[in-house]
Amino acid sequence: MITIQNADAALKDYYLDAVSSQLNENVSPFFSAIEKNTDGVYGKDVKLAVVRGYTGCVVAGAEDADLPDPYKNRYANITAPLKNIYGTIEISDKAMRASRESSGAFVNLINAEMEGLVSSAKHNFRRMLFGDGTGKLCTVKSKVSASVYEVDTVKEYFVGMQVDVYTVLNKPALNAEGIYVTAVDRVNGTVTFDAEISDLIVDGGVYVHGSKDSELTGLGAIFDGDTLYGFVKADDPYFAPYIADGGGTLSEGALSDVLDYMEENCNSKINAILCSFKTRKKIAALADANRRVVNTIDVRAGYGAVSVNDVPVYADKYCPDDRIIFINSDDFSLYQLCDWEWLEDEDGKILKQIPGKAAYSATLVKYAELICRKPCGQAMLVNFTAENDG
Repeated sequence: MITIQNADAALKDYYLDAVSSQLNENVSPFFSAIEKNTDGVYGKDVKLAVVRGYTGCVVAGAEDADLPDPYKNRYANITAPLKNIYGTIEISDKAMRASRESSGAFVNLINAEMEGLVSSAKHNFRRMLFGDGTGKLCTVKSKVSASVYEVDTVKEYFVGMQVDVYTVLNKPALNAEGIYVTAVDRVNGTVTFDAEISDLIVDGGVYVHGSKDSELTGLGAIFDGDTLYGFVKADDPYFAPYIADGGGTLSEGALSDVLDYMEENCNSKINAILCSFKTRKKIAALADANRRVVNTIDVRAGYGAVSVNDVPVYADKYCPDDRIIFINSDDFSLYQLCDWEWLEDEDGKILKQIPGKAAYSATLVKYAELICRKPCGQAMLVNFTAENDG
């Protein structure tokens, strides 16, 4: 007979390892390339001392000359709080009772919930890798009707997302917390919410529900904004990545120039290029025009890619169309207090009754932060249009 007790045991002893494995594999090429570790995690924070600038501790001298003075490395101390990432499943008491006498029915019930959890977790984790840590999805441009708004960025994956809408004063809008995006119109650039918003939200932001300013410090934070890990980029070039202007044209020469600049001036060996699917097609077309093979596979990451100067180009649906990102994945780490684990109460129980509801919930947790140890070793190309766009 299926009970809450053996359902709890199944989640802990069987499903946890399987789910953790799925959540750590095949998330995205970028995620596959970066290391994951617990080093540098102290309490609730990540604390790192990274060497920056030239380390001139090796010199040449005369045989009978004095030995050189010891060289003191220049360090940057990075401190960043771990972000709290949660994933929740819910099982109704009715469904639990209906499968009580059938282990097969129970397994199907749990499998369906876990598949939904894994899919959602991968989706949001992948999105956060390209975000700026704020959880912002888009900015509201104008009001079309009570629940339909024109926004600056429209993506199909917005549909079904639970969001919070903020006013231009960065305050939660009335009746706009925890609402859902029910439709997306890519042609007109609008989104439809499942509730009427009475507050003025033009120039306000749409954020993932409950996640405002609490997400991973992704690539958006590295390339956008004035500060990173508490350092002002304008004051400390080590934390300022290289931004290249394409001058309105996308060419293999422009891409190669960025790779050469990073190796020559920043001592950074770029090993991955990230862009949108639309942009990757443009890059592939450039290679195809020169009659070169464009369909290759990166064996290490397991993803199809085109390449520029033997550097693989990966497409990701969360990368904006207006940027091409050049990274050295060796500079990135996902620092975590632990891998995915179930949140347990004081009695060690995973499944808990939801107050006021005939249902039970279980929550997966991960405390982690994405850190780039050398922001100046990353680059981005902007302001480009493919030469063959016509």
